[in-house]
Amino acid sequence: MTFTEAEIEYLAGQRLGRIATVAPDGYPHNRPVGVHYNATEQTIDVVGYDLSDSTKWRNAAANPSVSFVVDDLASVQPWRPRGIEIRGDAELLRGPEVSPFGDEVIRVHPRRILTWGLDPDSPRAMVRRDVAPAG
Repeated sequence: MTFTEAEIEYLAGQRLGRIATVAPDGYPHNRPVGVHYNATEQTIDVVGYDLSDSTKWRNAAANPSVSFVVDDLASVQPWRPRGIEIRGDAELLRGPEVSPFGDEVIRVHPRRILTWGLDPDSPRAMVRRDVAPAG
């Protein structure tokens, strides 16, 4: 399994994340997007209006290395940030029913996952792990 139960539960409770792509000039391009965990594929599916006409789509087509982040504050008193960063490879999909989330999808295949604040017993812990490519 690519994601832990705690990570899946956290992703299911979130609505927004940010995807970072690499622009042609080498600088990062970061945009807010909806959070859609795809349990069948064990991926993050990024969707949006006219997605294939977007800068993030063009960037991912030229360089599939992406990073996806979701974070929030579990509380402010005490201060408890939590989140997940997923570094991986983008797959661009177009067509009817390519995903339960839309007809144009940037599918993020995880290669490295970093989490913080998801373990209530150790809220300051940073957990890092590599993910083997599927198949």
